[in-house]
Amino acid sequence: MSYVKGLKCRECGRRYPKEPLFVCEYCFGPLEVDYDYERIKKVLTRKEIESRPKNLWRYRELLPIDGRPSDGLNSGFTPLFRAKNLEKVLGVKELYIKDDSVNHPTLSFKDRVVAVALSKAKEFGFDTVACASTGNLANSTAAQAAVANLKCYIFIPADLELSKIVATLIYNPILVAVEGNYDQVNRLCTEIATVYKWAFVNINIRPYYAEGSKTFGYEIAEQLGWKAPKHIVVPCAGGSLITKIWKGLKEFYKLGLIGELKTKIYAAQATGCAPIVNAFKENSEIIKPIRPNTIAKSLAIGNPADGIYAVSTVRESGGWAESASDEEIVEAMKLLAETEGIFTETAGGVTLAVTKKLIEQGKIPKDESTIICITGQGLKTQEAVLEKIGKPIKIKPNLNSFEEALREKK
Repeated sequence: MSYVKGLKCRECGRRYPKEPLFVCEYCFGPLEVDYDYERIKKVLTRKEIESRPKNLWRYRELLPIDGRPSDGLNSGFTPLFRAKNLEKVLGVKELYIKDDSVNHPTLSFKDRVVAVALSKAKEFGFDTVACASTGNLANSTAAQAAVANLKCYIFIPADLELSKIVATLIYNPILVAVEGNYDQVNRLCTEIATVYKWAFVNINIRPYYAEGSKTFGYEIAEQLGWKAPKHIVVPCAGGSLITKIWKGLKEFYKLGLIGELKTKIYAAQATGCAPIVNAFKENSEIIKPIRPNTIAKSLAIGNPADGIYAVSTVRESGGWAESASDEEIVEAMKLLAETEGIFTETAGGVTLAVTKKLIEQGKIPKDESTIICITGQGLKTQEAVLEKIGKPIKIKPNLNSFEEALREKK
């Protein structure tokens, strides 16, 4: 049973039917899914959710499909755990990590949104899926399309990290490397989507696809014992994840699944690509596009589609926005590995580096609960730390050689 009433424009509120649409034909505002919350409230309880399989579809009524979910049945419900070693280093009382670097099947939060997008694409009758990506979305779309027996086209910037290219090609999609940055790739894909009847997950299927990110926020609240934290730090690329985490928490509050909502949301970006942070700090209602120049390629979107809504989320929640340099990103990646045993990609380095800054600036109090959102696996961005870590000690296969190396190491 579907609880989706249709689509509506985020700007003018005009309503549309459940179709593969993404932009309002009257004001050109983005479309989003409109739910029947009164009906949902009658059926979705904490007890009902807890009785279901531990995947993202345990929140089925708040996701935009009409039938049974067909994809992502093993995705979601990733660990949320207390980061006690990192608490000591940062000097805070209560710090948690929401770790989507172990999400199934491709080790990033994109497995959530793709699961929803492909389920919806099949309901619409598409036999081909596609996306514009900086890496993680490419991996996830290719992998889940293979399982779903859908034809797949992936478009990426040509200078993407080799590990992410390999982690896409292994699923045998048609991979197109475009000589340009992500914004140029995305513009090309928007043109292609008007000619070819493909389900571009982050273009014509975007309103449905984006809803998958809400499950990141739902899980945080459920895993904390049905309560919202005081602070959440979220990495921002296109700006969708941060807005959907906030939307998800507000939905839980509206439905009575959490008792209060006093969460502050913080936007984290790389200094070399920080249009959302810049707009927030300038108190601007306009996102000024920039040319990305950062090692955090998964966040390197200079003209974020949901940028202004990300800024609005930060303002509405009472949070803040901050950026981190490439050097700070690498140091944070190493810190997370050395304290909590998590090898995160550069986006996670951005999140932790910004969290550290916000604590030092007094924006996040040291005695309140904070969630750090880790959205991807470090094995995908090894190049970022290759020259910043130690080297193996080479010895001969005997005890004397080992002890000599040990003395030199000391």
